[in-house]
Amino acid sequence: MPAYALRVQWAGRTVAYSGDTEWCEGLVDAAQGADLFVCEAYTFERRIRSHLDRATLARHLDQIRAHGVILMHLGPEMLAHRDEARVECADDGLVVDI
Repeated sequence: MPAYALRVQWAGRTVAYSGDTEWCEGLVDAAQGADLFVCEAYTFERRIRSHLDRATLARHLDQIRAHGVILMHLGPEMLAHRDEARVECADDGLVVDI
């Protein structure tokens, strides 16, 4: 199943966004050095097809080197561990100023 990521540059800022996807090297290309990387983390550690888990993302954050990361599309397992995420977790209505 194809998955997509977006990289938007505007007014000197870069925002990268990942939809539902498992880890792939394309995420590095999309998010590398971005001011903000908005990324799904459906689970905390458990791998599920077509979704990313926080543990896998954490292992790759040094490759991505985004200045900020916000996790979204949090499933029940991730919500139960959100205080252990080590990056910001989005809530409905979150407004971000970068």
